[in-house]
Amino acid sequence: MLAKTYLQHLQNLIGELIEQQTPAIERAAEAIAQAIAGGHSLFGFGCNHSLLPVLDVYYRAGGLMLMNPIVAPGLVLDLHPPTLTSKMEQMEGYGEIALAGAHLQAGDVLIVVSVSGRNAVPVEAAVKGKSIGATVIGVTSRAFSDSVTPRNSLGQKLIDVCDIAIDNRVPPGDALLSLEGVPQKFTPVSGVTSIAVMHALMAETIERLVARGITPPIYLSGNIEGGAAYNDRLLAENASRIFYL
Repeated sequence: MLAKTYLQHLQNLIGELIEQQTPAIERAAEAIAQAIAGGHSLFGFGCNHSLLPVLDVYYRAGGLMLMNPIVAPGLVLDLHPPTLTSKMEQMEGYGEIALAGAHLQAGDVLIVVSVSGRNAVPVEAAVKGKSIGATVIGVTSRAFSDSVTPRNSLGQKLIDVCDIAIDNRVPPGDALLSLEGVPQKFTPVSGVTSIAVMHALMAETIERLVARGITPPIYLSGNIEGGAAYNDRLLAENASRIFYL
């Protein structure tokens, strides 16, 4: 019963993304396509579970080769106990440090994913990206963001500082379902909706690149005959904008 209920909730949320967020996704895709057409690069950033949507469109069959994830120690669920990772994304100054090791430059595009948008690191990363001259796209929840106060010295949230905001339609607290005998809601949805946003954004970007006469470099499955050689050729051709190798 609850399995079906959860999937129905997800179906409704995907419907909301289609009806309400398509214009924002299109604006974001246009910014990415313009940057790539101009010889610039694409980056993605998030903390812990909010990094997963970035990683889901990175280095995979059918995915755009040009997505460069920015991965910082302590922000990839790599610490034990994992409660330390929650502290890390609240740590003032670390967002700027995380971006310092990337190759982000003026004219590039930076996608920052943060569901609540309140913590120091994603907000600092977005602000730093803008100061460099990059276009910053935020994937966040307006409802969640509106329900909390900023947890950073800047006194801002991601939705306040990004150039283009895409609402992933996540409710405050993220969890959806409730059940008598369970004192709190359960089953989060942010992973599903944020990943859907990211893949939709890549699809729209690919379409807009093709409309400009640009053939976008897309990974072919390495399990298809000739896939590895195909990918190696495209990686070599686009090496100036791929920083994860």
